[in-house]
Amino acid sequence: MVELRKRKTPPPAPVRPAKKKAAPKAEKPEKKTATGKAKTAVVEAVESVKAAATGTANGATAGATAGATTGATTGATPKVGDTIDLATFGGEIETHEGTKTTLAKLVEESKGGVVLFTYPKASTPGCTKQVCFFRDSYEPLTATGLSIYGLSNDSPKANTTFKTKQNLPYSLLCDPSQTLISAIGLKKTPKSTTRGVFVIDKAGKVLAAEAGTPEGTMKVVEKIVGGGVVPAAEVSKEDADAAKTAAEVADTAAKVDGAEA
Repeated sequence: MVELRKRKTPPPAPVRPAKKKAAPKAEKPEKKTATGKAKTAVVEAVESVKAAATGTANGATAGATAGATTGATTGATPKVGDTIDLATFGGEIETHEGTKTTLAKLVEESKGGVVLFTYPKASTPGCTKQVCFFRDSYEPLTATGLSIYGLSNDSPKANTTFKTKQNLPYSLLCDPSQTLISAIGLKKTPKSTTRGVFVIDKAGKVLAAEAGTPEGTMKVVEKIVGGGVVPAAEVSKEDADAAKTAAEVADTAAKVDGAEA
């Protein structure tokens, strides 16, 4: 009898790794077709319109906001005829003696207003001429109630020396941070001062605001006093006549000096 042999179970077939799926072919840009170009053009046009509209709206809003902020926080340099808010104008300064003050206080203490003539640096030739012009014409210039002050960004010590040496009858104001000098528009960058003159009456109305020469700054005030344009001054007719006469004498003397030169 033939004995049947059992077949051996064949080993399992090795598992073949799954085939990697081929990456999908990139779609061809639509721009290469007429339809794609048309779609792209439409999209770009729409985006352009949106951007323009948004930009205009944002620009208008930003401009309005910036304008409102600027108007609220800063003011333009005052011009002749303007009336300034003395309570907030110019910040704090000090006299050559070191006393803290403000333009509002100086105006309050005056009879008819304040004259501020500015100069670049104490004890220099041009500035010495300027303070002496105001010194020599002090009486007629103050006859209508104006108070005169020299103003610079010098230290109290430098201005005290300047005042003493030139025997000035008025105070010199010190503005190292140039808050008042900037407010009246006579700051010269970066840290200097433009020679000029600024005059206001008791109500804060600007009567003069300009740059000038040493003698020219004095002449501006002389013209104001001679023209009697200090409405808030409380002076007698005699004082006003005396001031006018003094101004005429000064003009005559200047002409004579010019003719002799």
